[in-house]
Amino acid sequence: MKTIVISAVNLNRGGTLTILRDCLAYLSALATDGGYRIVAMVYKRELADYPNIEYIETQWPKKRWINRLWYEYVSLKKVSGEIGEIDLWLSLHDTTPNVTARRQAVYCHNSYPFYKWSWRECFMAPKIVLFALFSKLIYRIGIHKNSYVIVQQQWLKDAFKRMFALSKEQIILALPNKKPDATYFETVTERKAAVYSFIYAATADSHKNFELICRAAEILERKEGQVNFKVYITFVGNENTYAKWIYDQWGTLKTLSFIGFQSRQSLYTYYAQSDCLLFPSKVETWGLPITEFAAFGKPMLLADLPYAHETAAGLQQVAFFDPDKAEQLAAQMRQLIENDESFLQRVPDRELEGPLSHHWKELFEILLKDDKN
Repeated sequence: MKTIVISAVNLNRGGTLTILRDCLAYLSALATDGGYRIVAMVYKRELADYPNIEYIETQWPKKRWINRLWYEYVSLKKVSGEIGEIDLWLSLHDTTPNVTARRQAVYCHNSYPFYKWSWRECFMAPKIVLFALFSKLIYRIGIHKNSYVIVQQQWLKDAFKRMFALSKEQIILALPNKKPDATYFETVTERKAAVYSFIYAATADSHKNFELICRAAEILERKEGQVNFKVYITFVGNENTYAKWIYDQWGTLKTLSFIGFQSRQSLYTYYAQSDCLLFPSKVETWGLPITEFAAFGKPMLLADLPYAHETAAGLQQVAFFDPDKAEQLAAQMRQLIENDESFLQRVPDRELEGPLSHHWKELFEILLKDDKN
């Protein structure tokens, strides 16, 4: 019987939790015939509870970064010895732990090593700045112990090859599912709003670059008198220091609507009733709202950054803007408000470099290849 260990104590919400759930769902089925022993280290079992899996729960590492580092590089060495002979240890959250295993792999989600933070964020979002500064170092520690490093986009694979001197064969491109979620998509009805409407669905974090949209709206509303549009923003202004700053600066604009956090169903309703997606985020591993909104076949205005080009590859009605130039975004928004879509174009497909995986079965077939040392 082969033993596979999944370490994911830092994953308890959002897209990374979905990855954990999908991973364990596949391994649960794989272990049905008794050929594999699956051990999962998780924040809480109830977040991803599947049969045929042994769980180790711990919340202590997530309380603070020093705990997490101690757990990864000290505690797990002992834990790996207690588990016994391990054929594959897969870390699903960026770090390469110090463990005893025949083979290791790490799934790298965050692209913060490539984020160009601003000095203002040192006061508004110091954790984001620190994360950007130290994530490169955290990635580097032990990364060459892995047989494989897993990323979601080609641009990130290219960056990892340069930054960490990894070969293309060592980096697996695990492609996210680009199909719309039918559960939500099929239950909403499109409705044309009285004015042209934009939506930006994101958490109130400084790297999401909400200020660019607010400045663009301010240019259109206060300088040009353009008020026949609406921008929906998914926070209310009291979530954190950054959200409060945004609301204090631009909360009086009539064209901005702070709608707060939305459930999945409610968000898809807003997608269906909005005319265009705005996505100015300065750093993403994928950019899920781009994939979600693509199901509606409507225009998108996206940050002119590698992640956005790759996520939007193949889409038909897209334009890109400099994520630091509000005037450029305002000009594009004005054209759409005035029913001019002539500047929208199809995004070219990106050539992808193997090894590739399109689903968990394919990924684990690569990870467990017997001829890999």
